[in-house]
Amino acid sequence: MIKVAINGYGTIGKRVADAVNAQPDMEVVGVSKTRPSAEAYIANMRGYPLYIADIAKRDTFENVGIEVAGDIEDMLKHADVVVDATPGGVGKKNKTLYELYNLKAIWQGGEDHDVAGFSFNSSCNYESALGRDFVRVVSCNTTGLCRIINAVDNVFGVTKVRATMVRRGSDPGGIKKGPVDAIVLNPVTIPSHHGPDVQTVLPHIDIVTLAMIVPTTFCHMHVVQMDLGADATREEILNIIEEHPRMGLVRKGTGITSTAELKEYASDMGRPRSDLWESCIYEESVSVVGKRDLYMFQAIHQEADVVVENIDAIRAMMNGTPDPLESVAITNKALGFTPL
Repeated sequence: MIKVAINGYGTIGKRVADAVNAQPDMEVVGVSKTRPSAEAYIANMRGYPLYIADIAKRDTFENVGIEVAGDIEDMLKHADVVVDATPGGVGKKNKTLYELYNLKAIWQGGEDHDVAGFSFNSSCNYESALGRDFVRVVSCNTTGLCRIINAVDNVFGVTKVRATMVRRGSDPGGIKKGPVDAIVLNPVTIPSHHGPDVQTVLPHIDIVTLAMIVPTTFCHMHVVQMDLGADATREEILNIIEEHPRMGLVRKGTGITSTAELKEYASDMGRPRSDLWESCIYEESVSVVGKRDLYMFQAIHQEADVVVENIDAIRAMMNGTPDPLESVAITNKALGFTPL
C-alpha cells in the first residue's frame, strides 16, 4: 500500500484524502490543519490521523474535542509521498521539509511550475511522471484545457487555441471573497496566466487565454476555440469527448444550460459533495465551422477536477502502474465515477 500524507485538509486536501482512502492500493497516514475547524472535526470522524503545524497549539485543538496525533513532521515520518494542499505560495516553503524526510511530493496549481520542475496531467504526460520525486498538478482550469486540447490535438492537430475563462468568485464554503455585484477582469491584461500554464504540460500548443471573475461559487465556464490542422466533423469531436475517461457530455436531453443545473444534476446522481471530476462539455455547444474551426463551452468544477489527477500522480510517482489508462480506470472505479 502506498502511504499518503495530505498536508492541508481544506477544499482540495479533504477531497484528495477521501479519494486516496477509496483506492485499493493507497492509504491515508495523516492529514494536517493549522487551527481548529469543522474540517478538523471531520478528519477525526473519518478516522484520519490529524497532525498540526504547531504542536504548542495542541491544547487549542484538544480543548474543543479534536484529537491530535502529533505535528506535521511526525506525519511525514509515516508517509511514502505527501500531497501538499496548502494555500498557494505556502507549499513552496515546505519543499525543504519534504527533502529532509526524503519524501516524494505533489504540489497544486497554486504553486509555480518551478516548485517541482514538472507539471502533470494524467491524460497528457503520465508516463513522464513515472518514478519522479516532485510533481505539480496543474490548476483546475489548466487541467480542463489540457484534457480537451490534447485529445483533439492527438487526432486532428491543434494549431491555435483561444479560450476565455469565466471564473467563480469563491468556493461554496467561502465567506471572505467576492465579488458580490461585479464582473471582474482577472487579469485586465491579455493573455492571462492560464495559457502559459497549459504550455508547462503541452509546450507545443499556441494558446491565448483571457479570464474574468463573476458572482458565483460552483464551476468555472470556458469558452474554447481551436484552429485545427486537419478537417473535422462535429460527430468526430463528440466521439473523442465520449471516449475520454475524464470528459463528459452534458446532453441536450437533460435541458441543462447552466452551472446551477449541473450542480443539481451531480447531486441527484449521488456524487459525493456534488463533485464533478470530469470536464463537462455542453453537447449542443460543440460546433465545427468551416471544417477546421472548433468551438465549445465546458464547465470545470474547481473543487474536484484536480483530485483525480492527484491520485494518478501518486500512482505514477510510486510506479504503481506504467499505463495511464490503467491508473485512470482504477481511480475512476474506486470513486464510483459514472458517466454524466
